[in-house]
Amino acid sequence: MKSPAYRLTASTGIHKGDRDYQQDQVVLLSHPRVKACLLAVLADGMGGRSGGRKAADQVMLTARQLFERYDPATDDPQATLKQLLTEAHTVIKLIAISSEEEPHSTITAFLLNPGGECYWIHAGDSRIYHFHGKELIKRTLDHSYVQVLVDRGEITEEQAKNHPKSNILMGCLGSATTPPMSIHYIPQMHAGDTLMACSDGVWHYFSDVELGNVLATLGPREATEFLIEKARVRAQGGGDNLSLLIVKFEPVST
Repeated sequence: MKSPAYRLTASTGIHKGDRDYQQDQVVLLSHPRVKACLLAVLADGMGGRSGGRKAADQVMLTARQLFERYDPATDDPQATLKQLLTEAHTVIKLIAISSEEEPHSTITAFLLNPGGECYWIHAGDSRIYHFHGKELIKRTLDHSYVQVLVDRGEITEEQAKNHPKSNILMGCLGSATTPPMSIHYIPQMHAGDTLMACSDGVWHYFSDVELGNVLATLGPREATEFLIEKARVRAQGGGDNLSLLIVKFEPVST
């Protein structure tokens, strides 16, 4: 397998914002046996203080268990991501039964295989962005009520951010119905690419253009700190939990 012409740099960040407690969780896992194989997972828990955190924690636990067993040479990455979503959903529903709470969570996850192919999956309104330099290549579309309105042409993306029903999800982990499952495949990551996963506590405060400029200009750690700080300022004391994860595919100098 030909080695990709890039090196990876990455950062994660998390902040409770103006909430009393933290329900977001984020992790970047390097494969225990295979170089250049990564799993990035972000979950925004919902359902009361302990319920939301339990749901997000379960997403992380399921991800770690599945990735430990994952073999990029033989296993189907798309099937692995689907399994992550369905298993976490099932266990979160069981937690709800046993604890008399209502734990729910969003999920975004992307799996990078050696050689540069990448798959992502999401449910809810946490997002994944794929940039090349400053240019947005693709991002996830939220499973939310306002995204349905945007898709119908009834409101704009900007109007959706401040819509009174912007927090209503059409599906997530732990819900009574089967959660939505949107998958995307990138055949080859390239030098100059950036992948970012983030909760709505981050993306709510930025345009796609702003995010592209920040990610193209700053390294992962600096970008993470800048975006959290700027979102906190723009929230004006009413901010949600914030979490994000950035992986940059840096050119290799020859």
